Amino acid sequence: MAERPLAGRTVIDLTTALSGPYATLLLAGLGARVIKVENPLTGGDSSRNNAPYIGADGLTTARRGDDDMSVSMLLRGRNKQSVTLNLKHPKARDVLAGLVRVSDIMIDNYSAGVTARLGMGHDWASAINPRIVCTSISGFGAQGGPGSGKAMDTIIQALSGVMMTAGAPGEPPVRFGLPVGDLVAPLYAVIGTLAAVMRADATGQGQHVDVSMLGALTSLVACEPFDAYEKLGLPMRTGTTVPRLAPFGTFPAADGWFALCGPTDAFARGLFAAMGHDDLAADPRFSSRDARVANAGELHELVGSWAADRPLAVILDLLTRHGVPAAEVREPGDAVRDPLVLEREEVVPLEHPRHGRADLYGTGVPIRFSASEAALDRPAPGLGEHNAEIYGGLLGYSDDELKALAVDGVI
Repeated sequence: MAERPLAGRTVIDLTTALSGPYATLLLAGLGARVIKVENPLTGGDSSRNNAPYIGADGLTTARRGDDDMSVSMLLRGRNKQSVTLNLKHPKARDVLAGLVRVSDIMIDNYSAGVTARLGMGHDWASAINPRIVCTSISGFGAQGGPGSGKAMDTIIQALSGVMMTAGAPGEPPVRFGLPVGDLVAPLYAVIGTLAAVMRADATGQGQHVDVSMLGALTSLVACEPFDAYEKLGLPMRTGTTVPRLAPFGTFPAADGWFALCGPTDAFARGLFAAMGHDDLAADPRFSSRDARVANAGELHELVGSWAADRPLAVILDLLTRHGVPAAEVREPGDAVRDPLVLEREEVVPLEHPRHGRADLYGTGVPIRFSASEAALDRPAPGLGEHNAEIYGGLLGYSDDELKALAVDGVI
């Protein structure tokens, strides 16, 4: 078996909910030892209490058995080790300090300033281990944000402008069904963390990595020149089609929807041939890219009329045979069962730690290496499942010391 890229690295995971746990999930899939620190007084990571659950009775909307596990935790907790630690307890800093000494990375997704108030920020950690990289994912960054500074995905979507890039002009804002604010920030956090680890390897000095959900998502919005569109009078919101790239968009067939991308002359000619109207390629309205953009509405109406009463399979076959980029618009459940993404382990089956494989699928590590391996192949842990292994085996606490910490409410 090929060694995983981050084998030998240890991560202290102080995260909860989604943005932070997704970052540490990726690090775990890349081979790092991820020690998930959970509060024993609150039942651990908040996602442990997210419906639905799965257990001996299968999938349920409410927890029925002691070993029922939230599907959220089943997905986000894979390849991690769980220990309990009440960070607000006066003795918790000594226990956490032991973890800091043996770790390369510490990640949190608290609101700005929380770790500093707890006395467990980067300054404290680096005094114990100068090489440690401390990464923080927050709504607005280390300086804090408006109001409480707390942020949920929908708040970030609203502030980033992304809600006004979807839908048609005049329609209400569109919240993306996928929590893109929660999922984009951890990608940048992982990139920043690994860059800082490389720097620490070279210099012996770690640093603080600060990623904001708002900044991460807004930076992606800024990848498209929406300001330029507005100044030129081009609509930013165009519904199911993109007129400036016509023919381009999603269209209904008799039994489903398909996506079509034909911005080049060659693709447009292929579309016209598939429609049985080669003559449209010489039509002054559609013979050049600028002409097609100027007449996008008329062109998209022609495509829609042609497709409306045809079966989806027939449309896709015609477009494919004529070299036009096109695909079925799939339901998520079908998409995650695509044999291609399953074969590449970009999506993988989920497994309950006691009851085995469930008919559910979760994210894999969507990166393939030529000489390494990346995988999410161990089920999520129970709350505090690895207290003895980590605190006893790794940090050297005796059984009596662990019992005393438990009695005192530290772990």
